[in-house]
Amino acid sequence: MDFLIELWAFLRVRKKLWLAPIIIVMVILGGLLILAQGSVVAPFIYTLF
Repeated sequence: MDFLIELWAFLRVRKKLWLAPIIIVMVILGGLLILAQGSVVAPFIYTLF
């Protein structure tokens, strides 16, 4: 959790808030791929890409 707080502070101080949506989308896609690896919904998710 400290990493996320430190990352947010860095983005805010350095005025790099435009990176936040990119990071969020990358985390969501990564989580989706990890969850779909051994799942029944894997064929449906892979058709999206």
